[in-house]
Amino acid sequence: MTNDGGPLLVRPATPADGVACAAIYRPYVEDASISFELAAPSAAEMASRIAGTQARTPWLVVEQDGAVRAYAYGTRHRDRPAYDWTVETTVYVDPVHTRRGLGRAAMTGLLEILRLQGFHLAVAGITAPNPASVALHLALGFRRVGEFEAMGWKSGAWHGVEWFALELGPREPAPSPIRALADALAEWDVRRAGRADR
Repeated sequence: MTNDGGPLLVRPATPADGVACAAIYRPYVEDASISFELAAPSAAEMASRIAGTQARTPWLVVEQDGAVRAYAYGTRHRDRPAYDWTVETTVYVDPVHTRRGLGRAAMTGLLEILRLQGFHLAVAGITAPNPASVALHLALGFRRVGEFEAMGWKSGAWHGVEWFALELGPREPAPSPIRALADALAEWDVRRAGRADR
């Protein structure tokens, strides 16, 4: 995949990517209300989050010109067992490199892996207003399902959160257990190699 820079490499994150992911995320915490965190996590904390997330669900980074420019990951939506087939998705792009297809590349890879794992529903909460993120999710097939108004208080104001959802597959009468991430990643690699050979 390419855009106005060099080729894009989408790959699973490692804890070593904590430095880059923390740097990408920091402005969204410190300079905006897009994230409801109040203190930007350190590189070490981000590395721990990457490792913890990948115990069950993917965390991908997008490299361009040898540098990580974006990332996306999936997490458990809620803890009760009936929610096992629902995954909450998150994507962040380096603010200096927006509008270049990086977020779409990250999310496309993420959704492919989540489908291979057997998740049924992907959901995303977007702090309003965020037209760029809304446009990305709609382009990926998500639909807006509603908004919780005044859901978070940050920077001296209330902020609403718009919710989007994407069914990743048909509504099976009885869904199969979620596949291990390692198995889904192995299949994803094979499928990507097949596409590259065409």
